[in-house]
Parts: sequence; C-alpha cells; structure tokens
Amino acid sequence: MKAITPAVQTLPTTVGSAELEESQQYLTFMLSGETYAVSILRIKEIIQYGQLTEVPRMPAFIRGVINLRGAVVPVIDLSARFGKSSTAVGRRNCIIIIEAAIAEETQSVGVMVDAVNAVLEIPAGEIEPAPTFGTNIRVDFIAGMGKINGKFVIILNIQDVLSMDDMAALAVVSSTAVE
Repeated sequence: MKAITPAVQTLPTTVGSAELEESQQYLTFMLSGETYAVSILRIKEIIQYGQLTEVPRMPAFIRGVINLRGAVVPVIDLSARFGKSSTAVGRRNCIIIIEAAIAEETQSVGVMVDAVNAVLEIPAGEIEPAPTFGTNIRVDFIAGMGKINGKFVIILNIQDVLSMDDMAALAVVSSTAVE
C-alpha cells in the first residue's frame, strides 16, 4: 500500500487550550453522500484502500485488518458503524489511520471512508453543539456541527465512535490476526 499523503507529519505533544478555543483544523471526508470531519490531531496518515485481510466472526462494521509497516491495524467501515449499509469499494475509497486511546495505550485504527476532501480550519465560533435529534448517527458520536460556506459538516467525536467496548474487540483482532 502506498500512502496518499500524510495528514500530519508528527503529532504535537502539547497544544495550548487557547489555540483549541480559537480554531482547530479538521480533515473532511465523504461518507454516504454526507460530509464529516475529524480533528487532525488524531490522524496519523491517509492511505489507499486495498490489501485487506478479513477476520472471521467480527462485527459487521469491522472490515478486516491491514499490514501497515509491519503492524496489524484493524479497519472499521464507518458507514456500517453508523448503522448504514456497508461502503461499496471504489476508486476514491481511503483508509484514515487514526490514533485512538484505549485504557492507557494508543492504538492505530483504520477508518474506511468514501473519499477524503480537505483539511479545513474551523473557528470555534462556527461550531454549534451536537443536535439532540434528526441525525442518522448516534448523538454521542457527534462533537459538533461546523459551519463551512453556509453548510453544516458533522464533526465526529472519534473517541466515542471508536468506543472502549469496540476497541476491546479490535484488540482481540490485532492479537489474533494472521498476516
């Protein structure tokens, strides 16, 4: 697999809270015709979709695992995770490698999306709280609604999307996967 483009060369170790309050950068991507965003502070890199190894008896939203420079990385179909149909594989599909905190460890997890759009800076004043109803995904998955050019972008709370229960299942995948 070839990296398309690293979203972040190195993850910052500390970020001042004043900086986070002013504005933050988000990677935007498409999923089932909707635009979503995730903070770039969690993103390790973006790779092309391919060479996925299926693992038997996993939940429907876990597509399988990939070998990323010798490490086993589980890949989640974000559309299926949101309770929608599985993502159809096409030319523009990407896997976003995200660093998720599990207990006291950090694990890399791949998230399959339809297409990656761009990195955008969204000022804190342009982010509305998560709606309590009317979305197609669980409310706890939404960190907020960012306004970009008069349209809303769903900003994901990626830590809740990749919750502890799900991450426990992913840890089993990583430890039992065969390359």
